[in-house]
Amino acid sequence: MFGTLDYLKAGAGMAAGLLLYHVYAVSIGYPTAAREARAGYVLLAEKTAAEAKAAEMERQRNAAAQATEEHRKRLGAAESENLKSEITREAEIRGYELLLSESNRKCVADRADVDFIKRH
Repeated sequence: MFGTLDYLKAGAGMAAGLLLYHVYAVSIGYPTAAREARAGYVLLAEKTAAEAKAAEMERQRNAAAQATEEHRKRLGAAESENLKSEITREAEIRGYELLLSESNRKCVADRADVDFIKRH
């Protein structure tokens, strides 16, 4: 696959060839050839610019897709870690409540208290 730079090099080479043809045709006095050379140069320059723009847009699209995929992976890992943390915290709460019940004590903290403590 050609990169943007390769397209620009190819376009520059073709443009240089057309420019030499144009200089030759004008120098020997072929006005029709000169007009055709200028028209060809303009078309070639527009084509080269359009190809470079398309290649850049494809590169940006691929970069965005890769960034989205990396973000999705990081988000999945963070959600997994959060779930593990929640499970561990719930197990610790149950263990503490069991410890209190074995010693005939009660935990008067409810879910709202636990959430308050987690926030502060």
